[in-house]
Amino acid sequence: MSKRFLAVLGATVLALGLTACGGEGAGGGGDTSADKPADLTIGVAMPTQTSERWIADGNSVKQKLEAKGYKVDLQYAGDDIPTQSQQVDQMITQGADVLIIAAIDGTALSGQLQAAADAKIPVIAYDRLIRESPNVDFYVSFDNYKVGVAQATALLVGLGLQNKDGSKGTAKGPFNIELFAGSLDDNNAHFFFDGAMDTLKPFIDDKSLRVKSGQTSIEQVAILRWQQETAQKRMEDLLTSSYNDGTRVQGVLSPYDGLSRGIITALQNAGYGGSGAKMPVVTGQDAEIASVKLINDGVQHSTIFKDTRLLAEQAVLAAEAFLQEKEPQANDTKTYDNGVKVVPSNLLPVQTVYKDDIKPVLVDSGYWTADEVASGQAKG
Repeated sequence: MSKRFLAVLGATVLALGLTACGGEGAGGGGDTSADKPADLTIGVAMPTQTSERWIADGNSVKQKLEAKGYKVDLQYAGDDIPTQSQQVDQMITQGADVLIIAAIDGTALSGQLQAAADAKIPVIAYDRLIRESPNVDFYVSFDNYKVGVAQATALLVGLGLQNKDGSKGTAKGPFNIELFAGSLDDNNAHFFFDGAMDTLKPFIDDKSLRVKSGQTSIEQVAILRWQQETAQKRMEDLLTSSYNDGTRVQGVLSPYDGLSRGIITALQNAGYGGSGAKMPVVTGQDAEIASVKLINDGVQHSTIFKDTRLLAEQAVLAAEAFLQEKEPQANDTKTYDNGVKVVPSNLLPVQTVYKDDIKPVLVDSGYWTADEVASGQAKG
């Protein structure tokens, strides 16, 4: 039997076997194991609608919860920390029974999480670990260190230093590369960067790779709020300051497709990829449709596919477990220390997508259609 069926069956058995006399009932935590889904509300706080993936995440979580009969309060915060804090406050005061939170800043919600704990409302951190609080009950995400490893490996494959099967490539280098990282207030950015740098370090040490700018620390290469325009500006500055002597950048480690598109715009404006010239190898993440088209067109090299449909499913299973007074199923209880506690986690696998993988991985699975890949636009 599927996990989904078992979860529903468990809820049905509990509903038949228990009464509501031992808890607070619907609205505001407490024992909800005997309540019907229609009497329960799940608050879902997402960071922004400027990224395709967060729109997809929010919609997936909402649809899957509503399909099971739950009421859902889905809020987007426009990448504004005070707005997200107010939204979570409102979810608590209006009696949410579980909170699913993808935080803008992983340290900015301590007060809200304490209020949730006081009201006995379980908190699930969604994809971004919430830090410096004991009141995070569960974490659903992907293996973020392995995301960084996969991105760095894709860069090595693109440069010819390594083959897709992990064997040594025929290229010798040295290749000029530049490094980008995500927002420092996003815990995932550190895992991505650590995984990537651990993978690239041997090649940097043996001089196969050279970071010509010398900017190799995450503090030097981070992009606040993962903004595409900021990444474009930094790439422009790097080209002006470090490649004004006739040398060329040949590869860019980018941790997210939005940053990748900004980087690519800067490169193209500087003449890269024109007149049939080869573009530098640029990595990415999230399989955003605009970047999938760029990969299909031979402009962007790769992306990391994180199936948000599966992540949403895990969030729903965790929420249902809490509503049934159970512990969600974790497959990692050691890695994700938020500074106060190790948060039990369920981590999903990731997949690197090159041009040849678009059809079997993204189109055949129904994540994107062939028409969407061709146009670079989602059709809803």
